[in-house]
Amino acid sequence: MSQRRILLSSPHMGGTERKYVQEAFNTNWIAPLGENVNIFEDQIKEFTGSKAACALASGTGGIHLALDLLKVEQGDLVLCSSLTFVASANPILYRGGTPVFIDSEMDSWNMCPKALEKALKYYRMQGKQPKAVIVVNLYGQSARMDEISEICRRYGVPIVEDAAESLGAIYKGRMSGTFGKFGIFSFNGNKIITTSGGGMIVSNDEVLIEEALKKATQSKEPAAHYQHESVGYNYRLSNVCAGIGRGQMEVLETRIQQKRNIFDKYVAGLDDMNGIEFMPEIEGSYHTRWLSTMLIDPKKLGISAKELIEYLGEHNIEARPVWKPLHLQPLFEGAAYFTMAKDNSKYLFEHGICLPSDTKMTDEEIDRVIELCRERILTHELFA
Repeated sequence: MSQRRILLSSPHMGGTERKYVQEAFNTNWIAPLGENVNIFEDQIKEFTGSKAACALASGTGGIHLALDLLKVEQGDLVLCSSLTFVASANPILYRGGTPVFIDSEMDSWNMCPKALEKALKYYRMQGKQPKAVIVVNLYGQSARMDEISEICRRYGVPIVEDAAESLGAIYKGRMSGTFGKFGIFSFNGNKIITTSGGGMIVSNDEVLIEEALKKATQSKEPAAHYQHESVGYNYRLSNVCAGIGRGQMEVLETRIQQKRNIFDKYVAGLDDMNGIEFMPEIEGSYHTRWLSTMLIDPKKLGISAKELIEYLGEHNIEARPVWKPLHLQPLFEGAAYFTMAKDNSKYLFEHGICLPSDTKMTDEEIDRVIELCRERILTHELFA
């Protein structure tokens, strides 16, 4: 039995990252400027097809900048996916905005277009115009961006596409992160590629990305002295971290295929069990499977998602629940929430599991996760 802890998703270097980081040291460009930053931005632009990109210290900073550029101010409404990490919505609070949460659909686990339109119609009838919609592409899968884009176009609301978890995902021929006014990527340590910590804001509006670059570097004006006429932030990615990202981009497509292979192994090993349902891949999409996720039906299996997560933990295997919806978080108590007949986000949280999806796992370790899942379920059936 393996004694090594099986992780959910950890950094996986490709081999050339050290060379690019060393170049930063050799040239003494270790600050948020330098060739690595420029090349990393170019790589993202080429990969996604975006016209402009700005490398940042975090994806959260990218969402904050996007809302700043969209002039979100005190009391402005910003609609956001509920089933996501808190970083998707915290920038709304940074700007003094009012978050409004939208439920998921079961087909994609992402923002429900019908619930979104319900919210926009409601606020139009109230004479209120939201400033932005933050659409999250969860666990490596795009939301239904064609439907969502059309709805937002009709209501005149710009989209900030939170693609933090979905670099490399494709929806109807377009890369995740390229449907909105802005797209945001994260390169945190657990993402499909990493810069240790970092992010990127992309757009086809080159003027706005120039403004993002200015704001990300303390909004310095072009003057010999330090001239500042607007609020800025210290958000630029360092040339050292960009060197890691530069090397990671060289193995991105390999990592995506590895993630998808891990998911396929889980499906092959567990799909025959009545009561397990894997996160779907919606029609016309290419899911990166950043994390392999599934639902547990306790009525059919006799155990809960929480019990299975705890059992894997007892065997030194890291598994986690699906994100706790933001409309259920104490931080956002009292925030408006729009759903259809059923609260899907709450259901996905209560019954969802993120399985280990680390690209450094061996086939034997994946088999061990599968065997332990089956063992825990079958043990319950034996003594039920």
